[in-house]
Order: sequence, then structure tokens, then C-alpha cells
Amino acid sequence: MRALKGGSSRYSIFALARNALSYHENWQKAWRSPEPKPEYDVIIVGGGGHGLATAYYLASIHGIRNIAVIEKGWIGGGNTGRNTTIIRSNYLWDESAGIYEHALKLWEGLTQELNFNVMFSQRGVLTLAHSEHELKEMRRRVEAIRLNGIDSEVMTPAQIKKLVPIIDTSPTLRYPVMGGFIQKRGGTARHDAVAWGYARAADDLGVDIIQNCEVTGILREGGKVTGIETSRGTIKAKKVGCVTAGHSGVVAEMAGLHLPIDSRPLQALVSEPIKPCLDTVIMSNAVHMYISQSDKGELVFGAGVDSYNSYSQRGSVPTVEGLLAAGVELYPIISRLRVLRTWGGIVDTCPDASPIISKTSVDGLYFNCGWGTGGFKATPGSGHVFADLIARDEPNKIAAPFSLKRFETGYLIDEHGAAGVAH
Repeated sequence: MRALKGGSSRYSIFALARNALSYHENWQKAWRSPEPKPEYDVIIVGGGGHGLATAYYLASIHGIRNIAVIEKGWIGGGNTGRNTTIIRSNYLWDESAGIYEHALKLWEGLTQELNFNVMFSQRGVLTLAHSEHELKEMRRRVEAIRLNGIDSEVMTPAQIKKLVPIIDTSPTLRYPVMGGFIQKRGGTARHDAVAWGYARAADDLGVDIIQNCEVTGILREGGKVTGIETSRGTIKAKKVGCVTAGHSGVVAEMAGLHLPIDSRPLQALVSEPIKPCLDTVIMSNAVHMYISQSDKGELVFGAGVDSYNSYSQRGSVPTVEGLLAAGVELYPIISRLRVLRTWGGIVDTCPDASPIISKTSVDGLYFNCGWGTGGFKATPGSGHVFADLIARDEPNKIAAPFSLKRFETGYLIDEHGAAGVAH
């Protein structure tokens, strides 16, 4: 049986059959739980999808194996496990199209790359227009998206009704469906599987994944990073990459830096499971609502960002109420469903709604943050380019536009309108 890049056994039908003989009691652990070493070449702060992907690509592409991923809780327990799993690359500006399309191409081969089923489903992402103005803006956006070589097409209300039978396209609705546009290569993936797949593959290449280890300080000497202070002691390193999503501002303050980001709760919920009724993802920017159906049958709903800064993972009741009101109007069949659970993720948003992938004024300290509501879809692309930045100490052409320097030059990448919620 073939091995992974580091030599561990691969998952396969043959491995499944062989382990069945021992009642599946002898499977190798997916990753180790080592004690922190005194020093590493690179430390990645943040054990979500972006951080684990960064560590994996540093090891697999750049040959840097002496790496630690430091996570204060459990891997994937932050925004990676608290989002609505939507993947797409239909962004307006060239810079955004570059990073998200790069990510989507990696998504398309990720299960094979990691030897782990991330359950990537290209079921399509449909965005609705609820006014003439919004429909005209969508047509403009579609043409811009196509110029970047990304698939996108406009749909009429009749075509949308055929694709999504449960939607109400009546012209008497408060927000009537005037049309929309779809990216058929978009879709969803299983968020936990993404974290587990990257963790297993990185561990196989020698990366230490240290869970339940909170970073309490960034060590500096003469304008250069020398390591981190943690709840489990001091760990030295020549380079530190921070990928801590909503807590990026907090970590930056430990190094004496102030990042131009705000952290706010982004809410979501799921219904009780029902039979399959929706095989695409549908977004409604004007009413702050998007919906898909999970493999378990739950309807997954995403809402807008709360209007206040917070590190809470709960969010406010009015946001959920508004989400459900819009959902019942557009999809009348959901009116009798019960809400199974609700949650919030802490999203970090820059003034232009685009991410930061950048070196800092502290030599050897790098930040990958500011993804706002678009973090999950960028996971493989984000980790890939961030690893390249850390390894070479210079951004490649995909990451270069997302430097902190843009806030000095004024060359912002305003993606508020493509962030998936109304602004």
C-alpha cells in the first residue's frame, strides 16, 4: 500500500478491508500530540484551516519541517468549525479573483492531495437579485468575473425556479426574485474534514501540532521576533506566522502592532434534518441571508455581521430573527421547521473587506488575517501563498496586493459588495 509523503499509511479501500479484520481497533492516529520543543524554525499561531494549510505547504513545498502549529483550544475549533462552508471565486476585483480562484483550483484536487475526503461538493453558488438595480449590477459583475476567466452566468426567475423548486418567485414578495447569477464550480466542503485533512498531512511531514496551548506574548529582540510565550512555556523561533482570525488584533498587540481590523460576530444556524430539497447554495445579499443543505439533511442558514464589535461566539437575537423572516418568505416550506442550533464566528474585517497577507515592521513576524466573511473559501489558497511569503520573505504576485502597505498608499481592494452579505 502506498504511503503519504512522510511515510504513514494512506487511506484506501484496502486499508478499510484490512482494518475491518481487527474490528477497526488498530487504525493509526491521524496526528500526534507532542510536547512543544524548545525551538522551531517556524511557528504558526492558530490551528484553524488557514494555519494548518500554511504549515502543510511550508513542509510539502518548501521543505521546512521543523514547524509547530500552536492552538489555544483544539484544531478547527475557531472559525473553521463555525462557518457555513461556502466556496466560490466570483469576486469583482482582479486581486480578489486571483486569490479566490487560486484557492478554488486547489479545492478541486484537495481530497486527492491530502488523501482525506474533505467532501468538496461543486453544487453551484447562486446569488439572487431582488431589484432592477441589483440585477443590472450583477450583469456588470458577471462580465468582470468572466474577464478573469472565472465561470459565471446570469439566470432568469424561471431558470432559478427550475433549479430551486422550493423558492417562491412570486412578484408580490417584499423582495421579489428578479434574477441572479451562478458560479457552477462553487459549492461547499466539510469544514471539520478540511482541518483534519491538513492536520494529518502536516503531521505526516513532521509538523508538531500543539493543542491547548495559548499564546500569551510575542518575543522580540532588536526589532526581530525571537519566539513566543505560551501557557506551556517559552518557545523560540526565527519566524512566526499569525493566523488567528478574529483574535488577530489581540495577538498583534502582543508585538506592539495595531492592525486595521474590527472583530464582529457573524451568525449562522441549522434546522432539523429533512429529506433532500436543495442541491445548490443560494445567497441573498439584500436580505442578509444564504442557505444550503448539508449531507445530514440540515438546512444551513447564514446571516449578516452584527453591527457591534465583539469577541462573542453567540451573536444577537434580532439578527437571527431577521434571517428567519427572510428565509420563510423566500422558502415557505421552512416555516414549520425547528431550529436545531445557532452559533457565531468572530470575523475580522478590514476597511476594504479584503484580507491582510503581509510581513510586518517586526522582522520575522507575519500576519494572515482580515478575511471577514470569506475566510473558509480561501483556506487552501491562503495557506499556499502565506507559506510562500514566510519561506521566501517576499510575497508572490497573488499575495502582493494584500500587504499592509496598501493602507499607507491608499490602494485598497474594496470587496464589500462581493462579501456575501449586504453592505
